[in-house]
Amino acid sequence: MEFGFYLKKFITFFIEPFGLVLSLLIFSLYLLVKNKNSYAKIFLSLTFGLMLLLAYPPFSNFLVSNLENQYPKYSYKHNIKYIHVLGNGHNTDSSQPISSQIGDGGIKRVLEGVIIHLKTPDSKLIFTGYEGNTDISNAVMNMKLAISLGVKKEDIIVNPLPKDTKEEALFTKKILGDEKFVLVTSATHMPRSMKLFKELGLNPVPAPTNFYKEEFDGFFRVPRIGYFYASKIAIHEYFGILWSMVKD
Repeated sequence: MEFGFYLKKFITFFIEPFGLVLSLLIFSLYLLVKNKNSYAKIFLSLTFGLMLLLAYPPFSNFLVSNLENQYPKYSYKHNIKYIHVLGNGHNTDSSQPISSQIGDGGIKRVLEGVIIHLKTPDSKLIFTGYEGNTDISNAVMNMKLAISLGVKKEDIIVNPLPKDTKEEALFTKKILGDEKFVLVTSATHMPRSMKLFKELGLNPVPAPTNFYKEEFDGFFRVPRIGYFYASKIAIHEYFGILWSMVKD
């Protein structure tokens, strides 16, 4: 399991935008060293063209919108007792407040989960996620943030072991079976998560958050690094969906 997990991470790096652009750049420099200038120019042009395309706002927005438009925001009128907030990145720098130790996406997931919990009497929050490169699990970090926002500890279920979405889903299946629950994750991640959870026989109700899409503002836009990052997030999800289809 450990080897397969890290192998997947390694392969994914070279398929996603940053790793792909870096690989193309290194290959272009290699061609220059070998005095194959015409080929080097082709691959350098491809490298910078890909960077500009992925950082171009309308293209980036197209990639994320196709994922994020699949599920609308949650209706707080539901009365569903369990709310599963999927894990995300964090750090454990004690010089930072808890609100900075958890990544932007993770903050929004926890906030949405807490809002749903506070609007739903007698509900329980489920936090999952392993420690990553730190010594504290993401599930525990998210629990700390939820408690600081007023959630009672007895209303929280924590599993610090799952390393990916499938392991998170398997844990929820153990405690809920086919009982309906709210699934909170980033809007780009929601299509893949819903597909996986349903395939495992669970009954999730989507509550997407951390949206990247924007209203269309014309084609005359300047490429920016933030849109490159959004494209990276979207392509990661497309690759994950494709991989699950191949395995099926």
